[in-house]
Amino acid sequence: MANYRAVLKTLKAHGQEHLLAFYGELEAEQRQALLAQIAGIDFDFVDECVEKYVKQRPTFALPGDIAPPPIIPANPTGEQADECARARARGLELLAAGKVAAFVVAGGQGTRLGFDGPKGCLEATPVVRKPLFQLFAEQVLAAGRRAGRPVPWYVMTSPTNDGQTRAFFRRNKNFGLAAEDVLFLVQDTFPAIGHDGKLLLADKGEVAVSPNGHGGSLLALRASGALDDMKKRGVELISYFQVDNPLVRCIDPLFVGLHDLRGAEMSAKALPKRDPMEKLGNFCLVDGKVTVIEYSDMPEDLARACLPDGRLKFSAGSIAIHVLGRSFVERLTAGRRPGLPLHRADKPVPYVDPLGNAVKPAKPNAVKLEMFVFDALPLARETVILETRRDEEFSPIKNSDGVDPATGKPAEDTPSTSLHDQVRRAAAWLEAAGVKVPRDADGHVAAAIEISPLYADSAEELAAKADPRLAISPAQSVYLGSRGQTGGVK
Repeated sequence: MANYRAVLKTLKAHGQEHLLAFYGELEAEQRQALLAQIAGIDFDFVDECVEKYVKQRPTFALPGDIAPPPIIPANPTGEQADECARARARGLELLAAGKVAAFVVAGGQGTRLGFDGPKGCLEATPVVRKPLFQLFAEQVLAAGRRAGRPVPWYVMTSPTNDGQTRAFFRRNKNFGLAAEDVLFLVQDTFPAIGHDGKLLLADKGEVAVSPNGHGGSLLALRASGALDDMKKRGVELISYFQVDNPLVRCIDPLFVGLHDLRGAEMSAKALPKRDPMEKLGNFCLVDGKVTVIEYSDMPEDLARACLPDGRLKFSAGSIAIHVLGRSFVERLTAGRRPGLPLHRADKPVPYVDPLGNAVKPAKPNAVKLEMFVFDALPLARETVILETRRDEEFSPIKNSDGVDPATGKPAEDTPSTSLHDQVRRAAAWLEAAGVKVPRDADGHVAAAIEISPLYADSAEELAAKADPRLAISPAQSVYLGSRGQTGGVK
């Protein structure tokens, strides 16, 4: 139990005693909660952050020597094709040996989408309207069935949505996964710092905090005991993905196998950018290390630079799909302080003023500090970058449908665009398997089609199962479930 005098002494030593300004107005339970929260803050680290990130605005120093990194293409030929065949077989071996775990970062809420709840609970598929969590659970379940043993799934929540997420899984009986193979961990937070260097109170009995970024997921793996659990299970490789992308392959044997065969500590999937200024981080080679330079930090002339054949020099965009070695994450998180750099974001943060009034600022009044998982790439001794195709593996749900106020054009990465891309991919898989799919005069798919991962989670698997005689009519809604049945949901 935290001691008031000890906490006050610490606060005075760091000029943050205002956090106890309303202590006398709180109930006994609220007092203890506030003292416990304050006692858990590393104020020496806060002081460092104030000096480095608040009193001055960090500037990005562009490295002098930047080159495109080596990338394994999505359609390899020759020796690379042979390597990929070996890698796919190796990935399946690793899954059968229980060496692989899935890890989803799911701390976000669906607020920007007008959805009241964890984003993973958002209904996201075109026919059955499965929530994102179910879509991923079916992939993990299918991978385990192919491997002959269950694949553990680690789900990172946030303090905001942890209770709702766990309840959602309970209500849905973990979507068919065994309870012991679905493990939850909670992302840590960091105090919001006012522009004057003072921490803010969210209310009279609570310090204002915010999630510490997707890079904080690595710290959460250690703090929660998930790394220890993985070690006991014999898990060596972590397949990392984020919750907002319905097309993601949660566990890709090829990707896992390449990572292992090349002795990598952290690997990434890359996407060819649609245009030079697309808002994706840029994979670069800096001093021999794979590094992601944020789109906002990449000078436009460099972003638009081309090779002699006309292709973009820096064409590989980061889409937050990784494989990490468990031992690598253990090494990065061994100290008390984060092993990744912090990034500053100025945000409007509601707070309680010195008079006890609740204030909701319209403009940024505080600094939030967060870590990015891709900043671990240059810390890895060996890295693999595998190119993937946008139509196969990337159509995130980030924005609401409608017009993007910044461009005046239809918003991208919305529920509607993702549904369209899911149907397009399902249709392409069926056509590759010999099934005739109705299309309109413009070539667009003229039916709603959904394929359960429990039936097939790749074009190759579908080709081995689908009946070319399957009849799909225009405007029909077709669902291929775990046993391949079709449904007529209108």
